[in-house]
Amino acid sequence: MKKNDTICLLNDSFPPVIDGVSNAVLNYARILEKNHAHSLVLTPQVPGSDDSAYDFSIVRYPSIDTRKLIGYVTGYPFSPEAAHEVEAQNVSLLHAHCPVTSCLLARQLAEAYNLPLVLTWHTKYDIDIANAVKSKLLQEGALQALLLNVNACDEIWTVSKGAGENLRSIGFEGEYIVMPNGVDLPRETISDELLSEVTSEYDLPEGVPCFLFIGRLMWYKGLRIILDALKTLDTGGTDFRMVFVGGGGDESEVREYTTELGLDRKVIFTGVISDREKLRAWYTRADLFLFPSSFDTNGLVVREAAASDTASIIIEGSCASEGVTDGRNGFLIEESAGSMAAKLRELCAQPDRIKVVGKGAGDELYISWTDAVAHAYDRYGAVIDNFRSGVYGTHDPLKGSWMQSQGELMQILGDINAAGKALKHDFEETQAEVESSIRSLRNKAIVDAITTGYEARENIRSIGREIKEQIEEARDDLWEKLDRYL
Repeated sequence: MKKNDTICLLNDSFPPVIDGVSNAVLNYARILEKNHAHSLVLTPQVPGSDDSAYDFSIVRYPSIDTRKLIGYVTGYPFSPEAAHEVEAQNVSLLHAHCPVTSCLLARQLAEAYNLPLVLTWHTKYDIDIANAVKSKLLQEGALQALLLNVNACDEIWTVSKGAGENLRSIGFEGEYIVMPNGVDLPRETISDELLSEVTSEYDLPEGVPCFLFIGRLMWYKGLRIILDALKTLDTGGTDFRMVFVGGGGDESEVREYTTELGLDRKVIFTGVISDREKLRAWYTRADLFLFPSSFDTNGLVVREAAASDTASIIIEGSCASEGVTDGRNGFLIEESAGSMAAKLRELCAQPDRIKVVGKGAGDELYISWTDAVAHAYDRYGAVIDNFRSGVYGTHDPLKGSWMQSQGELMQILGDINAAGKALKHDFEETQAEVESSIRSLRNKAIVDAITTGYEARENIRSIGREIKEQIEEARDDLWEKLDRYL
């Protein structure tokens, strides 16, 4: 490949939307542009996005704002703007990071401009689909649609062997290459001043083991295993501090369960921290990083911890455990609170061992994004050569009728969205009119009440005056009669 070539990266999310995959695409684009080739990012338009600070090209194609429904916008994957940029910027290869909308757009561009297409399988999409769609029939249909996109790509990369096996489990029969993501934290010591600034406000006694979790506070991350293990330690008299950094859909339940277990004094919730330097401070302050998740396909946080020479306790056989040797560069346990508690109890009595294994994690598990993207860039060259020589063969094209139906579907969704906004506008106008009428009626009622009250008060005063006059007349009459007899 040549320096003036362009790699086109496609994904359904990109900052200001923050998740693991959008962060991966951001680092690919940034490092490709700096060290290897031009980069072009194609991603859906997000309300409020500002791309002026980036030193690489970004094209945002039309989308429907479905964030309240699914947390993300839904891109319209039939974009003439995207096609124009691919042609204008001399794109050599398309790299999709999502097997859904982005891959549909990538397939069109690959066909239109005869370009090789790489897809990275980042996460367990079957679990995401199962969480979003309850119907088994719809789940199977969605997975089949994903497989159509996957099979239409020239080369499949996965972020770990476990991610590849997950792809196999939903029916993929082709080959894949493991291409790990990197870590955007440097492997260097932070200052004592920053460490103190970030952690000093919390109750973290010196000499007391400090455990750490960073990520979304979701039960499927193994958080119940952590809390139940900590309860066992607490009951057994072992002192510790546990720090949870992050937020998520299960945060309130996690906090409630912590209180239920009586661990409030020893468990700290910092909330979400986006500043990478502050996260480095927490990785440095922790003695052990706890990550008993069998869901994650890569476990980047384990490598982020390794950047600070902090060892992790992880589930044996999980994706996060790939490359980890128990007692050498990490600690492996069974997927249970009992196993976690036993390992923590053992290690709390061996602080020197924790440090040695943490150093092993830094030496053997850490991989920078610079190295990861350099590895990917080298492979891009092989993909382009294979494509030009016909190694990948042909793939099923996107059929015109199918494309038209998808376009019509997206148009319908757009019309529904527009109609919804119109209805909302009409409703708000009607609501305003009703509220105005209510205010008007209320004000009239108040005026009437005041008027009625005033009239009633005047009537009472009039009656009072009449009674007073009658009393005075009766008194005068009484005095006249008394005068006659006195």
